Amino acid sequence: MLSRRRRASQRAICYQPGMEELMRTIDPVLVTAIEALLGEAGIPLLVADQNIATVEGSIGAFPRRILVPSEQLDAARRLVIAAGLGHELTSPR
Repeated sequence: MLSRRRRASQRAICYQPGMEELMRTIDPVLVTAIEALLGEAGIPLLVADQNIATVEGSIGAFPRRILVPSEQLDAARRLVIAAGLGHELTSPR
């Protein structure tokens, strides 16, 4: 049986046109929590800028962006708000 983290990471996808930013953060714990939350809901995601954030030595200069497919952005936002993390969301455009 696959662990939750492994199942969530298998739902991660490569960048595709039509993906929108759900949130931007320098907190790696928050990134992991969002990966688990969206993964359990079956919403694919991409953590962008993860490599540059690692290279810069975790000083917090480069936030990671969590991207989701445009058609699932509203569902992802509702989940994050329900989890009490709505203040972390990128403002709607």
